[in-house]
Amino acid sequence: MIKKQLEEVKEKALEALSHADILDSLEQVRVRFLGKKGEVTAILSQMGKLSPEERPVIGQKANEVRGLIEKKIAERKEELSKAAAEQKLKSEKLDITLPGKRSRIGKKHPVSVVLDEIKDAFVSMGYSIADGPEVEYDYYNFEALNIPKSHPARDTQDTFYFSPEMLLRTQTSSVQIRTMEKRKPPIKILAPGRVYRIDEIDATHSPVFHQIEGLVVDKGITMAHLKGALDSMAKKLFGENVTTRIRPDYFPFTEPSAEISVSCFMCGGEGCPFCKNEGWVEIGGAGMVNPKVLEGCGIDSSEYTGFAFGMGLERLVMRRYRITDIRMLFENDVRFLNNF
Repeated sequence: MIKKQLEEVKEKALEALSHADILDSLEQVRVRFLGKKGEVTAILSQMGKLSPEERPVIGQKANEVRGLIEKKIAERKEELSKAAAEQKLKSEKLDITLPGKRSRIGKKHPVSVVLDEIKDAFVSMGYSIADGPEVEYDYYNFEALNIPKSHPARDTQDTFYFSPEMLLRTQTSSVQIRTMEKRKPPIKILAPGRVYRIDEIDATHSPVFHQIEGLVVDKGITMAHLKGALDSMAKKLFGENVTTRIRPDYFPFTEPSAEISVSCFMCGGEGCPFCKNEGWVEIGGAGMVNPKVLEGCGIDSSEYTGFAFGMGLERLVMRRYRITDIRMLFENDVRFLNNF
């Protein structure tokens, strides 16, 4: 009786295996016939009712049936695994005839482009790059530059204060003072960096912008050296046909002081809407370092002289690329930046 049951279970198992077409259904067949509560196990639980002579015979038959089912399950599992792998390969097939996706390569911001060109121009003339803190003492930002607390020049450079003695710098001239305190002449530096002023945001003003200042201190320095340096910078930045012009101006930390202009690179100096028909475009201020400033830094003004200049970097960028609104340089609009 048990032997017949084993034959029937074997036939049912082989039939079920032939219909198992996925690994999950194959596992269900295994549990159904070979699990703890499976059909083969249930039959073997009846072995206790057999006589001692029948047990070896039925035991051998049961092992043959179990072994056959296990073998067929293993074979079927290998077949299904192979089929699943092939199907996965087909579904993940890469069509190498499709065009590739082009990687977008970043590039320099126009402000960085112009700044690097200016640095290159002055480094080629023997200048070194200097920097200093943006959170600055009132002394370095104003007092040491001959701008005491009562000076009207402070009105045009109103800034953000942390305390009466600590502020966000309004100019990189503070770097010049720190350099002259630490180093003795000859000094030849370019000081670019961010500065801050309480300005209303509009097409030409921003509360944060970049300034570039230069300082040279040595024996025998004159305004002629200043003009030569500015000529070299202008030609590097705007083209070989550009010339510079300096006219009298006033700054507390220079004496004499000058306004720096370059011939209009749009019309060649003949006059156009870009230069307001003047033929010249103002780019900054300059002058000979005030002897009082030199003495305050421990430099003998009877032995040494120097010149300094300062320019707003964003203004140079706007003129270089004909940009009409300074806010476009800070808004990070990719549509705008892709033009450069």
